Amino acid sequence: MKKFENIREVLKTVEHRKPSGIFCPKCANPDVRLTSNLDGWLTPKKYLCEKCGYYGTLIMELEKTEEEGSA
Repeated sequence: MKKFENIREVLKTVEHRKPSGIFCPKCANPDVRLTSNLDGWLTPKKYLCEKCGYYGTLIMELEKTEEEGSA
């Protein structure tokens, strides 16, 4: 049972954040979508950019800082 107590302590310290915007790594366009309903479940997530046609697994994600959140 000691192992579960350690896991509980670690989970308490994990920061939870709201989902943020994603952008194309090639053209920075926010109109990016998953290519399939199975992406992220059975297969790795693959994204498609509507503007430049980028297709791949890498994506840019905007992360808000504490200063931005309070302003």
